Amino acid sequence: MHGVPGDRVLAEGDLVSIDCGAIVAGWHGDAAVTVPVGRVEPAALALSEAARQALWHGIAAARLGGWVSDISAGVEGYVRSLPVPYGIVREYVGHGIGSAMHQPPDVPNVVAKGLLHSAGVTGRGPRIVEGLALAVEPMLTLGSPDNHVLDDDWTVVTDDGQLAAHWEHTMTVTEHGVWVLTAEDGGAELLESLGVAFGPLAD
Repeated sequence: MHGVPGDRVLAEGDLVSIDCGAIVAGWHGDAAVTVPVGRVEPAALALSEAARQALWHGIAAARLGGWVSDISAGVEGYVRSLPVPYGIVREYVGHGIGSAMHQPPDVPNVVAKGLLHSAGVTGRGPRIVEGLALAVEPMLTLGSPDNHVLDDDWTVVTDDGQLAAHWEHTMTVTEHGVWVLTAEDGGAELLESLGVAFGPLAD
């Protein structure tokens, strides 16, 4: 994650994370996708799909009056339910977003120790209130999630050299339901498939 332009040539089998921010009329949006280069091993495609699904399960866990950590529980709970023991990167997290690209609160991809109750419900931390916008961005690895920053002070790589995948959307919750601001359809199709109300504001 967090690569910079350089001499490296993309090779068949690579995964590439494309992370984009945009500012419109002073308001920020942030989104990322992971795309395969040419023919990619099934395990790499499965990793990327796991990260994408973890993103949507995290988003689907958001409710007005709930906790930001509910999103964390949605991400982590989905990943832990999979038969493959993917690593979840802890050092890089989602974030609040709005008049700046990075704002409080943090949106971790795992639940802090002591926050998760037996029923899978969290109970402390920042609340989800109307008007709060969040960038949710799980990052998963095929091996260990341990990582380090290269000498360019920006590029992040896994310590064991295994592949990673990264997906991100900017979302909010209205009185009507969840609204994914960086999804072309607002997230309607995927939210419906997860049994979650789609909640854009009225025109």
